[in-house]
Amino acid sequence: MRVEEFVGRSARLTPHKTALICQAQRLTYQQIDHLSDRLADTLVAQGVRRGDRVVVFLDNSAEAVVSIFGILKAGAVFIMANPTMKIEKLSYIINNAEAVGLLSHARQEPIVAEAANQSDSLRVIIAVGSQPRTNAGKLAVLSWDEALLPRAGHRPAPGIDIDLATIIYTSGSTGFPKGVMMTHLNMVTAATSITRYLENTAADIILNVLPLSFDYGLYQILMGFKVGATVVLEKSFAYPQSILHLMHEERVTGLPLVPTMVAILLQMKTLAPGQFPHLRYITNTAAALPPAHIKQLQGLFPSTSIYSMYGLTECKRVAYLPPDQLNARPTSVGKAIPNTEVFIVNERGERVGPGETGELVVRGAHVMKGYWKLPKDTERALRPGWLPGESVLYSGDFFRADEEGYLYFVGRKDDMIKTRGEKVSPTEIEHALYTLTDVLEAAVVGVPDEILGQAIKAMVVLREGSPLKDKDILAHCRLHLEDFMVPQSVEIHQALPKTDTGKIQKRPSPAQHNQALVSGDQHTR
Repeated sequence: MRVEEFVGRSARLTPHKTALICQAQRLTYQQIDHLSDRLADTLVAQGVRRGDRVVVFLDNSAEAVVSIFGILKAGAVFIMANPTMKIEKLSYIINNAEAVGLLSHARQEPIVAEAANQSDSLRVIIAVGSQPRTNAGKLAVLSWDEALLPRAGHRPAPGIDIDLATIIYTSGSTGFPKGVMMTHLNMVTAATSITRYLENTAADIILNVLPLSFDYGLYQILMGFKVGATVVLEKSFAYPQSILHLMHEERVTGLPLVPTMVAILLQMKTLAPGQFPHLRYITNTAAALPPAHIKQLQGLFPSTSIYSMYGLTECKRVAYLPPDQLNARPTSVGKAIPNTEVFIVNERGERVGPGETGELVVRGAHVMKGYWKLPKDTERALRPGWLPGESVLYSGDFFRADEEGYLYFVGRKDDMIKTRGEKVSPTEIEHALYTLTDVLEAAVVGVPDEILGQAIKAMVVLREGSPLKDKDILAHCRLHLEDFMVPQSVEIHQALPKTDTGKIQKRPSPAQHNQALVSGDQHTR
């Protein structure tokens, strides 16, 4: 099965059922199937071929959802780009993926035009909103309405499930994003497993306020459409009172959250216990909920099942804690999801026993194909498994398991920061800090945070006499970085500690590191 078949199958079974509710629009499965057919025909007419990459640079919208399925129906690979992304990263992704198409909002034309000027691969841009300006030369520039006009032509024959479906760009250790290659088989396997343990059906109404560029948000669409459910799509959680009103109005049954949203909900005085009896489940990932927050959620939503989960972009989801285990093991992320096998190994690759710390290894059909154009990184993450020729995923995260096999997150193997559900490279933030001429040295680290998982802290050394304050540095970061990459705090130092070779020292000593593994905070990603 291929991912685009989710919408096609649901359109055949329940053509007139509401598939998507978004900004006062209500689209049926038949409508989304039809619109994505039109978009696919346009992409093919513009020269998009099987296996080509197309970037979706849109916020949460009906057009973004139609784009995903239209790109797949054209036989191409979709790439979701965060709508707050700045020109440097957008240009990098377009060029790295050799993308031939780009869908964006017309209001983003200045950024898109600059990215297009830096690309040798782009052939077509489709702009949602006002009519785009004519762009002469190699590029075809169409409005969204033009892209949905009926066109003659033939789409390529459907591919197979080992074809690439998407490349998900996540920050890399070098400061440049890494492209996680996910096949149709990977994504269908993950969606099937998750909908199985969540017991999703066509009767579900799922509210998604998470960005579609975040795989947690993206999969709400895919899982909902797979089972023929209704997805209520909002741009963000910026107005929580409106979200609560929408939950009541649409009788929402499924609510995916991250801890920052939970913290906001728990502070709302208008939220009363038992107010949403129709809410069947709440899911949480990105960071563990503090036990106190779990208790408060249970009090506010007494008839709702709460799922703690752990996953990583390279395989989407790894483990979930059954709701009936939440009180007994509030800091556990549970056991492997259906059709997945996990185990913990030491530095020699040997399996460890209960209570021992080691690296989590994941085995399953949802494990990524590899990192786009990064064979060495792929070789480090995907290593030989049990069976000849198979690969298993080394997560890079330290875990331990109890006597019954329930998993507990201990710490991260590298210095990548996981905040708000996003994987952030300290190097990328440091690059932005160094664009300030007064910054002589910069180091960025993640510090434990009950809500964010990790909060980003920047430490800088300034030129003597510099007038810069921490608020000036934060303002610079907001201008040059995506929202989730902006540090929560900035510290100005006279000097930063160095290693014997003169490098800035950010990591603790081996003794400190070992102690962290023993007593590390529990959180998920």
